Amino acid sequence: MTNGTATNGTATDGTATTDLDARLEAHRVELTGYCYRMLGSSFEAEDAVQDTLVRAWRSYDRFEGRSSLRSWLYRIATNVCLDMLTAGNKRARPMDLTDSTPLARAALSPRPDNTWLEPMPDSRVLPTPADPAEAAVAKESVRLAFMAALQQLPAKQRAVLILREVLAWKASEVAELLGTSVASVNSALQRARATLAERRQPGADASVSDPLDEGQQKLLERYVAAFEGYDMSALTALLAEDAIMTMPPFDLWLTGSEDITGFMTTLGAPCAGSRLVPVEVNGLPGFAQYKPDPETGGFVPWAVQALEISDDRITGFHCFLDTQRWFPLFGLPLRLEAEADETEQGAQGR
Repeated sequence: MTNGTATNGTATDGTATTDLDARLEAHRVELTGYCYRMLGSSFEAEDAVQDTLVRAWRSYDRFEGRSSLRSWLYRIATNVCLDMLTAGNKRARPMDLTDSTPLARAALSPRPDNTWLEPMPDSRVLPTPADPAEAAVAKESVRLAFMAALQQLPAKQRAVLILREVLAWKASEVAELLGTSVASVNSALQRARATLAERRQPGADASVSDPLDEGQQKLLERYVAAFEGYDMSALTALLAEDAIMTMPPFDLWLTGSEDITGFMTTLGAPCAGSRLVPVEVNGLPGFAQYKPDPETGGFVPWAVQALEISDDRITGFHCFLDTQRWFPLFGLPLRLEAEADETEQGAQGR
């Protein structure tokens, strides 16, 4: 893409090349959101978007302009995602794979990375629309429960549902993109809706306002105080009776405040004294958790937490533990010094 020459041999001047690069790049965030919903993987989504933009750049001289540049990019991105999904791998959460485990039988058994639905920073997948209602819909469409539900759909049904119900495309536009009929699109949408209704996901009832209302903000403040103080009584008061805790890459998941706090004081005891830095993850409030480093006195990454909230209680407590992957993705440092004050920690999380 340099020296004014396209990689397919078509000559371009430098100004045209720069303009095309900028026009393609302007669609990166929304395309990443689309590919992420399709694939359930943060890194595969970013790879798919990069592949999409490279293909578009190389074949732009054949773009006839019968559709908008945006529609053309979505067609390329859809084909890239469908190709990536031919292996049939469905990203999952622990509750999609195993039964809840009582604390007395808790064991930390990891599964391969490609098993798991992955977290994603809001900033990488959510454009900033002028309409607050559109922003709320966009956030709901990347929340963990909805993302897990999408993974239950065949690939083309998944694309139809996202394009029609999340991105509000017309049936005729989706039919043109997929090279099929309007009737086929409507049929696929009906089947996708029926599947989602039959397989309601844990966390689907989570209710997080955008922005957080006063009660939710206070709930999070109390959560931070309880977690950093490792006050299990205070934490129990914030958890719903049927709250769920997950910890990918481990397939263990726990149900109920008693088992969750029991785990935190046994297998999770090294997390006492942790520090939490706010993050925005999957349309949910979340935190980057740094646990104490006994060798240096500082704090080292331990988890990206995503919290589901309903009726002023925490209903889902999801900890993604592969910090060497997640913290750089979220733009977080791989260490906090012991003397870091709360202002510095908050700045790191923004």
